[in-house]
Amino acid sequence: MTASKGLVGHQKKLSEPEFIECEQGSPEWFLARSGIPTASNFSCDVRDSDALTRTKYMRRLAGELLTGEVAEEGFKSKAMTRGNSMEPEALDHYAKTTISKLRRIGFIRRKLPSGRYAGASPDALVEGTKRGVEIKTMQPDLMIALLERGTGMPPEHRWQVYGTMWIADLDEIDLVIFYRGMPTTPKFSVARDEKIIKE
Repeated sequence: MTASKGLVGHQKKLSEPEFIECEQGSPEWFLARSGIPTASNFSCDVRDSDALTRTKYMRRLAGELLTGEVAEEGFKSKAMTRGNSMEPEALDHYAKTTISKLRRIGFIRRKLPSGRYAGASPDALVEGTKRGVEIKTMQPDLMIALLERGTGMPPEHRWQVYGTMWIADLDEIDLVIFYRGMPTTPKFSVARDEKIIKE
């Protein structure tokens, strides 16, 4: 089983995005994404990921499809726990500083030409636009290093950002780097790029 077969397909044959109302991290959310490649794991699917990571991920999805049961949630690092706890504060900060009204999203999926699905869980959508918001918390020393480099969006989030645009049919995503108490909150506005999405 390879990720390249049937994952993207021809853009015109994709279904419209289907919005599933549920709370991220809830049993309903895990069930909605069971057996489905998701944007947060698209880095495992693309050709520049290592074969072992890709194979392990695809076997997990295959197991979910074959059994109809959701695989147990994997290891949750301190950074992931921190991200979950700071996300509401970060979204509130974003809404106030951009004067935006946000819609929280559970899960979005699209049917592929193969009949299978792919999905994404953006942290929020900006109402009245085709813009999404992804929040990433980053410990202060790493954020300072990011600001010193000044190189733009952290590359480790590339596939999730473009994958979410593809799944949710968005034109842009604001990737927000946040940490409580830091005097700055870097925001990278990433425009849709069909070449990258096709890849």
